[in-house]
Amino acid sequence: MRTHSFLTVLLWSSVFYVIHMTPSQKRTNKHSHSERITGLSENDGKTLHRTKRGWMWNQFFLLEEYTGPDTQYVGKLHTDQDKGDGNLKYILTGDGAGSLFIIDENTGDIHAAKKLDREEKSLYVLRAKAIDRKTGRQVEPESEFIIKIHDINDNEPKFTKDMYTASIPEMSGVGTSVIQVTATDADDANYGNSAKVVYSILQGQPYFSVDPETGIIKTALPDMSRENREQYQVVIQAKDMGGQMGGLSGTTTVNITLTDVNDNPPRFPQSSYQFSSPESAPPGTPLGRIKANDPDVGENAEIEYSISNGDGSDMFDIITDKDTQEGIITVKKHLDFENKVLYTLRVEATNTHPDPRFLQLGPFKDTALVKISVEDVDEPPVFSRPWYLIEVDEDAKEGSIIGQVVAQDPDVAKNAIKYSVDRHTDLDRIFNIYSGNGSLFLSKPLDREETPWHNITVIATEINNPKQSSQIPVFIRILDINDHAPEFASYYETFVCENAKAGQLIQTVSAIDKDQPARGHKFFFELVPEFAVHPNFSVVDNKDNTAGIMTRRNGYSRSKTSTYLLPIIIFDNDYPIQSSTGTLTIRVCACDSRGNMQSCSAEALLLPAGLSTGALVAILLCIIILLVLVVLFTALKRQRKKEPLIISKDDVRDNIVTYNDEGGGEEDTQAFDIGTLRNPEAREESKMRRDVIPETIFQIRRTAPLWENIDVQDFIHRRLKENDLDPAAPPYDSLATYAYEGNDSIANSLSSLESLTTEGNQDYDYLSDWGPRFKKLADMYGGEDSDRD
Repeated sequence: MRTHSFLTVLLWSSVFYVIHMTPSQKRTNKHSHSERITGLSENDGKTLHRTKRGWMWNQFFLLEEYTGPDTQYVGKLHTDQDKGDGNLKYILTGDGAGSLFIIDENTGDIHAAKKLDREEKSLYVLRAKAIDRKTGRQVEPESEFIIKIHDINDNEPKFTKDMYTASIPEMSGVGTSVIQVTATDADDANYGNSAKVVYSILQGQPYFSVDPETGIIKTALPDMSRENREQYQVVIQAKDMGGQMGGLSGTTTVNITLTDVNDNPPRFPQSSYQFSSPESAPPGTPLGRIKANDPDVGENAEIEYSISNGDGSDMFDIITDKDTQEGIITVKKHLDFENKVLYTLRVEATNTHPDPRFLQLGPFKDTALVKISVEDVDEPPVFSRPWYLIEVDEDAKEGSIIGQVVAQDPDVAKNAIKYSVDRHTDLDRIFNIYSGNGSLFLSKPLDREETPWHNITVIATEINNPKQSSQIPVFIRILDINDHAPEFASYYETFVCENAKAGQLIQTVSAIDKDQPARGHKFFFELVPEFAVHPNFSVVDNKDNTAGIMTRRNGYSRSKTSTYLLPIIIFDNDYPIQSSTGTLTIRVCACDSRGNMQSCSAEALLLPAGLSTGALVAILLCIIILLVLVVLFTALKRQRKKEPLIISKDDVRDNIVTYNDEGGGEEDTQAFDIGTLRNPEAREESKMRRDVIPETIFQIRRTAPLWENIDVQDFIHRRLKENDLDPAAPPYDSLATYAYEGNDSIANSLSSLESLTTEGNQDYDYLSDWGPRFKKLADMYGGEDSDRD
């Protein structure tokens, strides 16, 4: 009979449970037909039949954190094909195969090579198979099984924070929630009580309690006061295994702060206070500070101070310092020791933010008595009025008394006082004062039309103590008297037409008066007595401070009389009556039918004295323009354009030559004759003009001997000074630049100015021996072609 092999695996847990396998699916290999097995049972000799089937691996459990001396045995792989001859090889693959789980490939025994931690990995999926060593073929199909790690209580509960911070208002009721703490346990919550956490309080009783299941911390005592104790430290424990014996635990600290509420009224530390103030203290002067204590903090301790009553409530005030919560007592009005020496105040301190929950505890305010004594000081004199107004007629005589000021010493001593006028307010010294009684009198005459008001300052000083003085303003009004005569309000340019009719109005005149009578101005107009009956014109008073000029006949002739002078008397109605005579000039002009002036005689046009403002301005402008033109013409004439000395390169002045080769050195004196500087009078004939091109540019000049050059430097300085001081020197000779470089030159003269005057050729081949610096000169003068060119 043919026998089919099958694989069996026996697994033993650490507690020595026998793990059996149960069939779950058919095998998929080629051996799929039924197999008949014959055997004898224990009860009878019946023949047994079974069907070939596949295998499913169940979940198996293995304890974590195994600490035995040997490796932890997991199970055994075995197949009935294994004859024990070592031909089969067992292979294990999957999670942790070869590292965590190792298999004996000959026997199929599986062991856990390391300690397993369920919190790192809770299950492992493995696959097992058996192969023939010779053929390398599987004798059984690969099967999969799962190993779950069985949890043990090896992790203590851990809080989410190492330290918690919480706050709660003081005076809270019992059971008020403060904060919730949370602890977690890494053990398996589905297996046993390893992860079941229970909370308890280790420190903080009897003030606080904790809910064992939720971890909510609550108050346990009523009316806890922040003023008594503000900070609390509570230690909470979290224990697993439901809090039973042997469970693991963890702790955390909770810092709880009681926040302030306004449950305390302000209280003065003493019932009365004493302050003093000099009577000279100005309003607003601080006298002292008082403070009511409030154990609360923040806005709950803010206090407002006020004066509730007392005989000094009008004389003093109290303000609150927001930074220090103090009441500052200040002077409200001027104090007078001679009037009152002691004041009493009732000061009240009130909380600005009371809490309605605690109003039943009593009024949140307190009062204290404040006594203020006034100290006597030496005060300056006090005038009877804050200011004085004095009226005086402008015709008052010098030395006449115009008024009086009165001051007295407010102190008990009643010191004598002297008076004086502040001369800064009376620079013209018009007024003066008697130092003994304060009477003001005139020192100079007054003129209301010039200065209608005078504002002076009078000083009162104690004779025994000159430092004590006071000032008072005195306003002096000058009363008007009729001392000015009225006059025409303006200059009138009056004309009458030649064809005018009798009774025609030709001009309306008015008057002004510098005086200001109390009843107002009233002017009267009439002709002077000599012209009371004027044959040509008449004056009609309009009774409104104006008068009309009327014609008295028909027709006027310019050829006979071109201008009429009409004197008019102007009176006022004040006392004494003042009058003046104004002459009205009337020109005769030609007019059209409507009375519009067309032309007047030339003589009439010239009669008005003086010129108008517009004409004067026009004449002045013309004069200024003429002066400006004259100045510009003179300036342009003086600025003469100078002709340049050198117009081009070919225009040579004196011995100045433009060339691109180097000069002859210090001993090349042909460029300038130094002898001319030594004796210019003796060599006038050899001078060349600088404003024309010289006929001979290059001349052979004698080289000065060495002994003649000894004092050249001093000679040049002397000549330069004479040249600078000579006012007759031309402009082109006003600046002379000379240089003195020494007596000799190693290279001798390199100048070609002298050599060009000779008719013979000169050999310049030696220039080539002087090096590259003289190469250009050698090229220029080295050949005969260049000379001929």
